[in-house]
Amino acid sequence: MSPTFGTHDPEQPHGWTYWYCTGLGALLLLLGILLGGGGAWLIMLGGSWYYLPAGIGLVISGVFLIGSSILGVWTYVLTYAFTLVWAFWEVGTDWWAQVPRLVGPTVLLVAVLCCISPLTRSRRHESRVNGRAAAAAAILLLAFTGVAAFHFAGSSDAVAQAAPPEPAAPAQPAPGAAQPAPQAPVQPGEQAAIQMQTDPGADWISWGGTNLSLRYSSLDQINRENVKNLKMMWTFRTGDLPDKDTKDEYSPEITPLKVGNRLYLCSPKNKLFALYAATGKAIWQYDPQVPDDAIPYGATCRGVAYYRNPAASPDDLCAERIIEGTLDARLIAVDAATGTPCSDFGKNGEVDMWRGIGARVPGWYGNVAAPVVVRGIVVMGGQVQDGQAEDAPSGVIRGYDAVTGKLAWAWDMCRPDRTGAPPPGETYTRGTPNMWTSAAGDEELGYVYVPLGNSSVDYYGGNRKDCENKYNSSVVAIDVTTGKPAWHFQTVHYDLWDYDLGSQPTLVDFPHEGGTVPALILPSKQGQIYVLDRRTGEPLFPVENRKVPQGGVEADKLSPTQPYSTYAEVTQPPLTERDMWGMSPLDQLWCRIQFRKASYQGEYTPPTTDRHFIEYPSYNGGSDWGSVAVDPKRGILVVNYNNMANYDRLISREEVKKRGIVPVNEPNGDQVPADPGGDPQAGAPYGVEVIAGWRQKSTGLMCTRPPYGGIRGVELATGKTLWDHPFGDARANGPFGVPSLLPIRIGTPNNGGSVVTAGGLTFIAATTDNMFRAIDTQTGKVLWQTELPAGGQANPITFEANGRQFVAITAGGHHFMKTPVGDYVIAWALPKPGETEATQ
Repeated sequence: MSPTFGTHDPEQPHGWTYWYCTGLGALLLLLGILLGGGGAWLIMLGGSWYYLPAGIGLVISGVFLIGSSILGVWTYVLTYAFTLVWAFWEVGTDWWAQVPRLVGPTVLLVAVLCCISPLTRSRRHESRVNGRAAAAAAILLLAFTGVAAFHFAGSSDAVAQAAPPEPAAPAQPAPGAAQPAPQAPVQPGEQAAIQMQTDPGADWISWGGTNLSLRYSSLDQINRENVKNLKMMWTFRTGDLPDKDTKDEYSPEITPLKVGNRLYLCSPKNKLFALYAATGKAIWQYDPQVPDDAIPYGATCRGVAYYRNPAASPDDLCAERIIEGTLDARLIAVDAATGTPCSDFGKNGEVDMWRGIGARVPGWYGNVAAPVVVRGIVVMGGQVQDGQAEDAPSGVIRGYDAVTGKLAWAWDMCRPDRTGAPPPGETYTRGTPNMWTSAAGDEELGYVYVPLGNSSVDYYGGNRKDCENKYNSSVVAIDVTTGKPAWHFQTVHYDLWDYDLGSQPTLVDFPHEGGTVPALILPSKQGQIYVLDRRTGEPLFPVENRKVPQGGVEADKLSPTQPYSTYAEVTQPPLTERDMWGMSPLDQLWCRIQFRKASYQGEYTPPTTDRHFIEYPSYNGGSDWGSVAVDPKRGILVVNYNNMANYDRLISREEVKKRGIVPVNEPNGDQVPADPGGDPQAGAPYGVEVIAGWRQKSTGLMCTRPPYGGIRGVELATGKTLWDHPFGDARANGPFGVPSLLPIRIGTPNNGGSVVTAGGLTFIAATTDNMFRAIDTQTGKVLWQTELPAGGQANPITFEANGRQFVAITAGGHHFMKTPVGDYVIAWALPKPGETEATQ
């Protein structure tokens, strides 16, 4: 009588090989059940057919291995071959995309093949029962394979592709904007002939280098040939580090200024420092005593402003002054020589920016960006805490006299007839779009260029006023002599996606019609890069209104089109199910199911309540506060950008209450932070659940495949891409928050900008791998890199001290980017013979 399936040879003891193969079979059985069950669900959602037959194959293989049959090995080999064919059919040789498809199955293949030798010594695989079972398994697996292959062959993609936006008529200027004169487009191939109005030269006198904000230096002592020899020259530590109560709230983002022989900088909680530029030794420190409860989204101070009073003699107190805005909404001026508060500025060197704002709620209103001074006027916006309430502080833009601190004007977009402070008992219009980033300024024109964010709140606009919709997500040119807008340009119509303008505009003399035009380069979070005549707001390259998805909870109010630039963009193709990612087939399957369950019609998918909607790019997409840099010598625009999705959903007021999502430090005195996964949006019909980066709950990896960030060189005159590379290594990233330590370029999220030099170099950190790099501006090749002691989410600078070029950056880390927090300011230079490095 032939032995039956599942019996054991009494002559074969149950050694380790038996238990190994049996345990492996149990694992395959479990994985197969999960994969097959999830695959069936995915098919019902209209997704890929691969996972169901693959799961069945694993189940059959597992059962055979548990029964000590060699057929378990061959069934798995057949399943693996099917997986291999499917994987290369779906994504080809995109190796990062192949990670979840092939790495896990290949590891299991090696493990399964180890069972060949012990199982072939068994007589059980000769049984007729096993033969029938094998035939049935093969037929079943091949049947599902055939159905899946038929499904694949009948479609150019395994998922429904989002239709690309349709081009339409060029966008018209927004109502009330200056009417542009006709201009011929820039001809492709025209070389950039840039004439700088100012050049920081040996110094770095404004947050972007100068008020034009090119982030360019004409210094060339450090160049492409010798940058590999850079050595750390000194390190300074601010001592401003989070305590146990603020450990998750630090995002310093600091960029120093360099004027004369000194550096000037702030710390996350607005302490001011002056250092000797050549040595990093401290000269003075001033502490404005900012309380912890003033910290909004994060403790941030990106920079300060420098101003020299032309009417003062050099020996006068505060003839040269350092000006900063604080987290608790004060405008402070101190003497650049001593750090002493300027007695002629406001009251004891301070101006209270809460005046005219309304109820003082800690964390709801303050300053994180560097001020800009144009024609003696300090122009200030304010960061309004996102998503708290429609009745939020005003986004009013104010100009203050740089010497006295007196209010020169206030631009309240909903009160265009009023240029001063509101009368007693009134406030600036509440909830209007705010400027949380830095402006740029043109001394010659007398304009300051203000990038605005969203009205309060971000994901619902039904209660917005017409004046808010007019200026929402717009850049506005304000005449600093009057406080009146000269023109504005809107980048998103009826913004419901938090696509506020986070980047400081860049002002260049742009090549145009055989000469140059004073222009403004404006990058956006959705990846569009606009080029405008900064005198009128007229696009120098056509801007097309393209059709975008409709529907959602505000279908009757959405704009049917959105403005797309024809100059340059760093956007990616619409997501498909194939773009889902993970560590293994299981978590990739989970992300595929989530993708199929969500509402997604491509860019500008409307917010929904009945299911999640995918926001891609997310509010962390495109360009953010780090902005872009321009090399006028070579005619190259350098753009680093992000490529991530959010998984969002509008939630009812009942669910907001049930989940306990309340405004931060709400006016009734409760000190309860908002849910990190959502915002209350008080006053609107809905709160919002936001899964930033759309991460898997199990592994912490993103659901979309890498790269998540890139860096690109663009020909300035034409917008043509010169080079484009994934930006950042995988070394500090990995599943479950465990660093992989792999120095493999993956393209990580990045936060912060660059500086370009006449030496042909682009210096930038920004990535989550904690590296600081020097890149060849013409090719994008990394020529030098060094690891920072904390995250490099800050813009670097370069300057000259004692006849020597330095490059410096603050390594302060970032709570949202999950990089290590620190308090380091570090400078590098080319070494002199016999010189030691790293002075503390």
